[in-house]
Amino acid sequence: MNRLLILAASLLASASLLAQTTREEMVAHPEKCGGVYYAYPTTQRIDTPAPKGYQPFYVSHYGRHGSRYLISDNDYKWVMDVFDKAAAAGALTEQGLVVKERLERIWPEAEGRGGELSPLGARQHQAIADRLYKAYPGVFDDEAEVTAASTVVMRCAHSMFNFVDGLKTNNPALKVPMESGNRNMYYLNYHSPESGPYSSHEGPWYQEYRKFKAEKTRPQRMMRELFNDELYVRRNIDPEGLMWGLYWIAVDMQNMETKVGFFDIFSPDELFNLWQVFNFNFYACNSSYPLAKGLHVDNAKNLVRNILETADEYVAAGKHGATLRFGHDGNIIPLAALLQLDNSVAYEADPYQLYRVYTDWRISPMAANIQMTLFRNAKTGHILAKFMLNENEVHIPVATDKFPYYDWEETRAWLRKVIDTPSREFMDAAAQ
Repeated sequence: MNRLLILAASLLASASLLAQTTREEMVAHPEKCGGVYYAYPTTQRIDTPAPKGYQPFYVSHYGRHGSRYLISDNDYKWVMDVFDKAAAAGALTEQGLVVKERLERIWPEAEGRGGELSPLGARQHQAIADRLYKAYPGVFDDEAEVTAASTVVMRCAHSMFNFVDGLKTNNPALKVPMESGNRNMYYLNYHSPESGPYSSHEGPWYQEYRKFKAEKTRPQRMMRELFNDELYVRRNIDPEGLMWGLYWIAVDMQNMETKVGFFDIFSPDELFNLWQVFNFNFYACNSSYPLAKGLHVDNAKNLVRNILETADEYVAAGKHGATLRFGHDGNIIPLAALLQLDNSVAYEADPYQLYRVYTDWRISPMAANIQMTLFRNAKTGHILAKFMLNENEVHIPVATDKFPYYDWEETRAWLRKVIDTPSREFMDAAAQ
C-alpha cells in the first residue's frame, strides 16, 4: 500500500471519530435534522497565526449556494392543498387546523420563489466574505486579481453576487469579473455519465434505501394528531408522503424570513429517523458509500484539477488574489470527501450505523464552503497551504508539524495524486 493510501486510511479512522453524531445532539438541535437544509451556523472565524515570516497571498474558494426556499412552489402548495381539502371535509383536528394556518402564513413569502436564494442566503455569503477579507486584507488590496464563477443556477449566481458585495463593502476598488455560464460547468458541477444512473432507482443502493426509508417513516401518530377521521385518511391521504412533505417544509423554515415553526408536530424520534434516511440518501448518492466504489467522489476531480492549476498559475506569475467558485451540495460533498477533510469521509455501508460516522450537515449546511489559502515567506519564497471547511481549520492526509499549515510542494504533489488515483483505491484501502 503506498503512502497516500496509508495516510488516507489513517485519516479516515480519525475523521470518523470526529464525525460522530448522537440522537441526543439532534434532539437538542432539531434544526440539524434538516441535514443539508441546515442553515449555515453563525460562526466566529478563528485563524491560527501563520508561522513567522509567512503572509497570505492567494485564496481558492468553493462555496455552496446559501439558504434557499424549497426547490419548487409545489413543494409547499401540494401540502397546503391536502389541508385545505381536509378542512373543507371537516377532517382536521385542532392541531391540523393550526398546521393549516401556519402553512397559510408562510405561503406569501414562499410563493413564486421555489429554488431561489432567500434573504438569509444572501446575508450568509456577505458575512463569509466579510470575515475572509478581514482575515486576509492584503489578499484583497487594490492590485488583487480576483475572479468569480458560478453554476448556471440562479441561486448560485446570486450567492456569488452577494459574496463579491461582501468583499467590495470592505474595498470598493476591488475588481471582480463574474461568470455564470456553461463553459465552467465541467468543473463547477460535474457528474460522470456513470454516476447519474448509479444514483437512480435502478442503482445498487436503492433497494436498501427504499426499505430503510419505509422502516424509518412512521406517520401513524402524526396522522392521528392532524386528522380526526380515519376513513378520510384511508381514502384521501398518503401518510408517508405527507409526513415527508411536512418534513421538508419544517426543516427549510430556518432558511426563511417568516418566523413560523413546524418541528413541534414531529416527535424527536420521528425527526431523527427522517434525518437518518436523508443522510443516507446524500451519502449513497454523493460521497464515499462503499458500494459506489469511489464513483461519486471521482466527480470532484475536475474541480480539484482546476483548484491545482489555478493555484499554480498564481504561484508561477507571482500574483495575489482569489479564485471564487459557487455551486451545490452535490459538488461540495464529493469535493470534501476527495480531499479527505475532517468529518467528510466515511466507509460505512450499513444505513443504520451511518449517522455515527457521517453527518451531512457538518459538511454541507447552506452556504457551506471550502477554502485553500496559500502563504509565502517573503525571504525564502517557501509556500505553505491551509484548508478550511466552513471556516474551521481542517486536516488533509499530508504530514506536517505545523498544523493547520502544510508544505505547498507536498500538498501539491498530494493533490496531483488525488487526481490521478482512482477513488476506488482509496475505498479499498479504507476497507482493509
